[in-house]
Amino acid sequence: MSTKAQTIFSLIERIAPKYCAEEWDNVGLMVGRYDRDISKVLVSLEFDGDVLKEAVKNEADLIITHHPLIFNAMKNVRPETPQGRYVYQLITSGIDLYSCHTNLDSSIEGLNQHIAEKLGLKKTAILDVSGYEMYKKLAVYVPKGYEEAVRDAMGNAGAGYIGNYSHCTFMANGTGTFLPHEGTNPFLGKIGRLEKADEYRVETIVPERLLKKVLSAVIKVHPYEEVAYDIYPLENQGAPYGIGRIGYTGDECNPYEYALRVKEALGLKEVRIGGDSGRRVKKVAVVNGSGGSYVSKAHFAGADLLVTGDVSYHQYRDAKALGLAVIDAGHYGTEKHFVPFMADYLRRAAIEEKLDFEVAESQTNMDPFVTY
Repeated sequence: MSTKAQTIFSLIERIAPKYCAEEWDNVGLMVGRYDRDISKVLVSLEFDGDVLKEAVKNEADLIITHHPLIFNAMKNVRPETPQGRYVYQLITSGIDLYSCHTNLDSSIEGLNQHIAEKLGLKKTAILDVSGYEMYKKLAVYVPKGYEEAVRDAMGNAGAGYIGNYSHCTFMANGTGTFLPHEGTNPFLGKIGRLEKADEYRVETIVPERLLKKVLSAVIKVHPYEEVAYDIYPLENQGAPYGIGRIGYTGDECNPYEYALRVKEALGLKEVRIGGDSGRRVKKVAVVNGSGGSYVSKAHFAGADLLVTGDVSYHQYRDAKALGLAVIDAGHYGTEKHFVPFMADYLRRAAIEEKLDFEVAESQTNMDPFVTY
């Protein structure tokens, strides 16, 4: 048994919509085909020759990475160059490569949120808002007696959220008409005769990233052979998305004490502490990956401490001048959690959607540094 690659990509894009990606980024299918049959997925932080060998050994059909193999346009594919060789090997091996990078970093349910939760931060908010989720209005026409089943299917699939309220819908009663033709199997009426049905129009608001999921849920419980529905674009401002999170520790400590929490929560042997190391810590900003450029943003958002990676000498100096403590947990240290995070999500989604594919977590060490 297997699942089409496009179906798996749609699952990923529920939690990492492409519109959340930074303009400079390249996300989505790097190499391969949307219609490929996928039996096994390998999740890795990034792609290289060792990951390809691992995928071949594990008989994987699809590799999902956080960091994209292709950032800039390629003018040729030549096996004597590293990037060209990787593309060539993927094609000849018959393996797809898909990447979700800043779209997963920025998304509402993405990697920054995951890291903030691992650190136990409370009352989290987005550090740097880059946009707002897009909504659609979905209206479904349902025969009387089935309106509650359709309404519940919508809400259970994630539609109808307004603030902290879920399952928000509006229903209006009316008369629907249809004329079944030869080859149909109508739930109501007879072939060749116009039918009038007592129906409800059930409408709700749906995040664009969940539209396919909601429609699928509706169709599963709707009694009609052909489901009638309308989709409308909306100007409503949805939930924000963006880079980083900021939240509260729940108690007060010093940067060295908080560093121990970071090491334990993120599974690290060491971190670097800089900036204002004498600062008392109650409010913490988190940016996974390379986030030294967010020193000023974290300070002006009211953070006492920033947890990130790839902090430069001068960024540490800027943090100290601003009175901000900084913990550099490393680019790899803050992003290696992509692998179990994405693997766990895909396993749960496969069960929920009754899809048949396996998910393996890469065992290839992607940390580019060795500490002596």
